[in-house]
Amino acid sequence: MVADSDSKVAWHRAQLKKNRAALKQIETARFTVGVSADPKAIERTKRQVAELQLKVRESEQVVGLHDKQARRPLATDLRSLSNVSWRNWTGNGPR
Repeated sequence: MVADSDSKVAWHRAQLKKNRAALKQIETARFTVGVSADPKAIERTKRQVAELQLKVRESEQVVGLHDKQARRPLATDLRSLSNVSWRNWTGNGPR
């Protein structure tokens, strides 16, 4: 992964990794341990999963917007480069 010059985007990338790992852990625990019969524990887990999914969605939007604005062409052959609109692309990202 490329290092981000924008600390906000870097923070969101780290949060994505952390929150996805937490969601994976909850799902894994559900299958290895089983589902609790306690209604409070079930509600707490559902609320925690919903909160983590919301955080993941928000971070994905921030990172996706940044990647869309700072995206460079991946191919370097002449035909691929001739189809790119260079007017909208800046090497330094959005200003």
